[in-house]
Amino acid sequence: MRAGLPPRGGAAWWRRWAGRALPGPRATPFTFWYALLLVATSLFAAYADPARVAELLRGSSTDAAHLAATPVRVLVASALWIDGGVLSGFALAFVVVLAALERRVGAARTLAVFLGGHVLATLATELPVGAAVATGALPPGAAHRLDYGISYGVMTCAGALAGVVAGRLRWPLLGGAACYATADLLSFTDPLSSGGHLLSLALGVAAWPLLRRARSGPRPARLHGDLGHPALRRTAGRAVVARAVPVPGRPVPGRPVPVAGVRRR
Repeated sequence: MRAGLPPRGGAAWWRRWAGRALPGPRATPFTFWYALLLVATSLFAAYADPARVAELLRGSSTDAAHLAATPVRVLVASALWIDGGVLSGFALAFVVVLAALERRVGAARTLAVFLGGHVLATLATELPVGAAVATGALPPGAAHRLDYGISYGVMTCAGALAGVVAGRLRWPLLGGAACYATADLLSFTDPLSSGGHLLSLALGVAAWPLLRRARSGPRPARLHGDLGHPALRRTAGRAVVARAVPVPGRPVPGRPVPVAGVRRR
């Protein structure tokens, strides 16, 4: 490709897709910097001393015992790790889903949706475990179940994103996320986390009215009027042309006005 010429073919398609789908420090600052933090913790988990990593993960777990002792600390710390590392499906979903949501509703609302889903789904799945352990329905070891990661927040953002995208994308996105969560639940590998994924998705759907109301707020007034409608633009164009045509006996702005019969003293 010659210098100065626009990219063609696959290169142009890739640049357009990357500009719209991947996060950037200016367009999507929350997703971008959070993703860098997750990359750092994932590299640490992959290459640091395994005993040290296991200790940190255990200290970041949002199990019932930690939630009873230090709830704020573990709720924040558990969202700093990706279960499975940067090559997991939730890592890719984090980048694409949160970047798309942030471009539509802004960084502050994306942060609120992510944290809301992460906190509420965690409490809804772990507090019943703590109550069951306290009443003797579950053994004491259930209160120390290792639980960390970003999956609840990502699923909540996926449910919220389905409410602010175009109609042709809404139901495939929502249906795909629901099918994944349901299949995960039916596999019975980790029913508690799988049930939390479905709950997180429902929390994102519950946020649709708030996000839509925020997007459809009053538009700021323009200095010279809003000419966004095609009919208004055509009307304005005719008015400009009409004002530009000189009319006999009427002065045209910007031209000297000839004055006849003026006597100088």
